[in-house]
Amino acid sequence: MTNVPTELFYTKDHEWIRQEPDGSCIVGITHHAQDSLGDVTFVEMPSTGQNFDRGSVFGVVESVKAASDLYMPLTGEIIEINEDLNDSPENVNNDPYTAGWLIKIKPSEEISMDDLLNSENYKKEIGES
Repeated sequence: MTNVPTELFYTKDHEWIRQEPDGSCIVGITHHAQDSLGDVTFVEMPSTGQNFDRGSVFGVVESVKAASDLYMPLTGEIIEINEDLNDSPENVNNDPYTAGWLIKIKPSEEISMDDLLNSENYKKEIGES
């Protein structure tokens, strides 16, 4: 069974979002997504300071099986990227919800939970509920 933490929010594109106390959001890919990709070999990420609209591609995860686009879950500015993934892309596989996070964003819009899934709805989305 897939690990789907209840405190996070999810997209249908298999990204997870955690809102931090300062209003910023950490984004990564779900356990389900990394499991489907197989062994991650490279993560292409944006530069800090770049702005993206919700739904736009902000990077790519490459694995032994495929390359998969990463979609921005919220409109906002990239304020930090996980530099550790340059040397250790396998963190996405080994620990997708902590060491394998991808980006930190400063949302430029009100975060609408209507556009995101809670853990129960994400489990339904991936056929595990």
